Amino acid sequence: MFTVIFGRPGCPFCVRAKEVADQLKADRDDFDYRYVDIHAEGISKADLEKTVGKPVHTVPQIFVDESHVGGFTEFEAYAKENLGLYTN
Repeated sequence: MFTVIFGRPGCPFCVRAKEVADQLKADRDDFDYRYVDIHAEGISKADLEKTVGKPVHTVPQIFVDESHVGGFTEFEAYAKENLGLYTN
C-alpha cells in the first residue's frame, strides 16, 4: 500500500497527515508513503485539481494506492476504518 500526501510548508493538517503516515509506517509492514511539498515541486492547485478531478481548495490532498481519499480528516478516518490506526 502506497500513499502520497500533497502538502505545503506551514500547514498544520499536512503535519498531522505526515504524523499519521509515520505511525502507519511504523505499525504496518505493508504501508509506505511519500510527502510531496507542492511549493518545492512547483505544483499549483490547478495541477492538483487535474490529478484529483475536482476543485482543490485546501491541502493536504491524499491518495492511497492512486485513489483520492481527500484531506487530513478523510485520511485519518480511512486509516482508522481500514488500516487499524490507533488500535495498537
